[in-house]
Amino acid sequence: MALVRILVDGYSLLHNWAELAPGRARHSAAAREELVHVLTRYHDADGTPITIFFDGVGTSPEMPNGESSRNVEVLFSRDGKTADDMIERAAHRFKPYGEVLAVTDDVAERDIVTGLGGNVASCRNFILMVRSVLSEFDEDLKHHNRTEQHRFRQSR
Repeated sequence: MALVRILVDGYSLLHNWAELAPGRARHSAAAREELVHVLTRYHDADGTPITIFFDGVGTSPEMPNGESSRNVEVLFSRDGKTADDMIERAAHRFKPYGEVLAVTDDVAERDIVTGLGGNVASCRNFILMVRSVLSEFDEDLKHHNRTEQHRFRQSR
Protein backbone atom coordinates (compact mmCIF):
# COMPACT_ATOMS: atom_id res chain seq x y z
CA MET A 1 0.00 0.00 0.00
CA ALA A 2 1.11 3.55 -0.66
CA LEU A 3 1.95 6.06 2.06
CA VAL A 4 -1.04 8.41 2.27
CA ARG A 5 0.01 10.76 5.07
CA ILE A 6 2.76 11.49 7.57
CA LEU A 7 1.48 12.06 11.13
CA VAL A 8 3.94 14.11 13.19
CA ASP A 9 3.96 14.59 16.95
CA GLY A 10 5.03 18.23 16.68
CA TYR A 11 6.49 18.79 20.13
CA SER A 12 8.26 15.43 20.13
CA LEU A 13 9.94 16.40 16.86
CA LEU A 14 10.76 19.93 18.07
CA HIS A 15 12.41 18.60 21.23
CA ASN A 16 14.67 16.42 19.09
CA TRP A 17 15.54 19.07 16.51
CA ALA A 18 17.65 21.53 18.49
CA GLU A 19 19.04 23.29 15.38
CA LEU A 20 15.52 24.25 14.35
CA ALA A 21 14.66 27.75 15.67
CA PRO A 22 17.82 28.05 17.80
CA GLY A 23 17.43 30.10 20.94
CA ARG A 24 13.66 29.71 20.91
CA ALA A 25 11.67 27.77 23.48
CA ARG A 26 10.55 24.42 22.08
CA HIS A 27 6.88 25.26 22.83
CA SER A 28 7.07 28.76 21.31
CA ALA A 29 5.09 29.94 18.32
CA ALA A 30 8.39 30.73 16.55
CA ALA A 31 9.61 27.14 16.94
CA ARG A 32 6.26 25.77 15.72
CA GLU A 33 6.28 28.11 12.73
CA GLU A 34 9.82 27.05 11.79
CA LEU A 35 8.81 23.39 12.00
CA VAL A 36 5.79 24.02 9.78
CA HIS A 37 8.02 25.89 7.31
CA VAL A 38 10.57 23.07 7.09
CA LEU A 39 7.90 20.37 6.79
CA THR A 40 6.16 22.40 4.07
CA ARG A 41 9.43 22.44 2.12
CA TYR A 42 9.71 18.69 2.74
CA HIS A 43 6.19 18.16 1.38
CA ASP A 44 7.08 20.26 -1.67
CA ALA A 45 10.03 17.96 -2.34
CA ASP A 46 8.45 14.63 -1.40
CA GLY A 47 4.75 15.11 -2.14
CA THR A 48 3.36 13.15 0.80
CA PRO A 49 0.74 15.11 2.80
CA ILE A 50 1.68 15.83 6.41
CA THR A 51 -0.36 16.47 9.54
CA ILE A 52 1.46 18.03 12.48
CA PHE A 53 -0.22 17.48 15.85
CA PHE A 54 0.48 19.67 18.88
CA ASP A 55 -0.81 19.34 22.40
CA GLY A 56 -3.09 22.37 22.75
CA VAL A 57 -3.05 22.67 26.52
CA GLY A 58 -1.10 25.75 27.54
CA THR A 59 -0.62 27.15 24.03
CA SER A 60 -0.99 30.86 23.59
CA PRO A 61 -4.39 32.20 22.53
CA GLU A 62 -2.82 34.36 19.78
CA MET A 63 -1.80 31.26 17.87
CA PRO A 64 -2.27 31.82 14.12
CA ASN A 65 -5.09 29.79 12.60
CA GLY A 66 -3.89 30.12 9.00
CA GLU A 67 -0.98 27.70 9.34
CA SER A 68 -2.82 24.74 7.82
CA SER A 69 -3.24 23.80 4.22
CA ARG A 70 -4.57 20.68 2.57
CA ASN A 71 -1.06 19.29 2.17
CA VAL A 72 0.48 20.42 5.46
CA GLU A 73 -2.17 20.40 8.15
CA VAL A 74 -1.52 21.78 11.64
CA LEU A 75 -3.82 20.61 14.44
CA PHE A 76 -3.92 21.37 18.16
CA SER A 77 -5.58 19.08 20.68
CA ARG A 78 -8.43 20.37 22.80
CA ASP A 79 -8.75 20.12 26.57
CA GLY A 80 -8.82 16.52 27.70
CA LYS A 81 -7.09 15.24 24.54
CA THR A 82 -3.46 14.91 23.55
CA ALA A 83 -1.60 14.93 20.29
CA ASP A 84 -1.14 11.17 20.82
CA ASP A 85 -4.91 10.67 20.95
CA MET A 86 -5.27 12.55 17.69
CA ILE A 87 -2.48 10.59 15.99
CA GLU A 88 -4.12 7.29 16.99
CA ARG A 89 -7.47 8.42 15.66
CA ALA A 90 -5.94 9.63 12.39
CA ALA A 91 -3.99 6.37 11.94
CA HIS A 92 -7.22 4.43 12.39
CA ARG A 93 -9.21 6.67 10.01
CA PHE A 94 -6.59 6.61 7.23
CA LYS A 95 -6.22 2.81 7.32
CA PRO A 96 -8.72 2.16 4.49
CA TYR A 97 -6.84 4.59 2.21
CA GLY A 98 -3.29 3.31 2.66
CA GLU A 99 -0.43 3.41 5.11
CA VAL A 100 0.50 6.25 7.40
CA LEU A 101 3.87 7.08 8.90
CA ALA A 102 3.76 8.29 12.51
CA VAL A 103 6.75 10.31 13.68
CA THR A 104 7.19 10.25 17.46
CA ASP A 105 9.62 9.15 20.12
CA ASP A 106 6.79 7.91 22.34
CA VAL A 107 7.33 4.13 22.28
CA ALA A 108 3.79 3.31 23.42
CA GLU A 109 2.39 5.55 20.68
CA ARG A 110 4.57 3.85 18.06
CA ASP A 111 3.32 0.43 19.27
CA ILE A 112 -0.31 1.54 18.93
CA VAL A 113 0.20 2.93 15.42
CA THR A 114 2.03 -0.23 14.37
CA GLY A 115 -0.88 -2.27 15.79
CA LEU A 116 -3.22 -0.22 13.61
CA GLY A 117 -1.19 -1.18 10.54
CA GLY A 118 0.80 2.04 10.25
CA ASN A 119 4.52 2.65 9.95
CA VAL A 120 6.55 4.52 12.54
CA ALA A 121 9.77 6.52 12.62
CA SER A 122 11.76 7.94 15.47
CA CYS A 123 12.20 11.68 15.43
CA ARG A 124 15.95 11.34 14.81
CA ASN A 125 15.42 9.09 11.79
CA PHE A 126 12.75 11.39 10.37
CA ILE A 127 15.02 14.43 10.80
CA LEU A 128 17.74 12.62 8.86
CA MET A 129 15.21 11.72 6.16
CA VAL A 130 13.98 15.33 5.91
CA ARG A 131 17.54 16.67 5.69
CA SER A 132 18.42 14.17 2.96
CA VAL A 133 15.33 14.92 0.87
CA LEU A 134 15.76 18.70 1.23
CA SER A 135 19.45 18.52 0.37
CA GLU A 136 18.67 16.52 -2.77
CA PHE A 137 15.84 18.92 -3.62
CA ASP A 138 18.15 21.94 -3.24
CA GLU A 139 20.76 20.30 -5.51
CA ASP A 140 18.11 19.52 -8.13
CA LEU A 141 16.90 23.11 -7.96
CA LYS A 142 20.44 24.49 -8.41
CA HIS A 143 20.97 22.19 -11.39
CA HIS A 144 17.64 23.26 -12.90
CA ASN A 145 18.49 26.95 -12.43
CA ARG A 146 21.92 26.53 -14.06
CA THR A 147 20.33 24.72 -17.00
CA GLU A 148 17.72 27.44 -17.42
CA GLN A 149 20.36 30.19 -17.22
CA HIS A 150 22.39 28.41 -19.88
CA ARG A 151 19.31 28.05 -22.14
CA PHE A 152 18.44 31.71 -21.65
CA ARG A 153 21.97 32.87 -22.56
CA GLN A 154 21.95 30.74 -25.70
CA SER A 155 18.55 32.00 -26.83
CA ARG A 156 19.76 35.61 -26.86
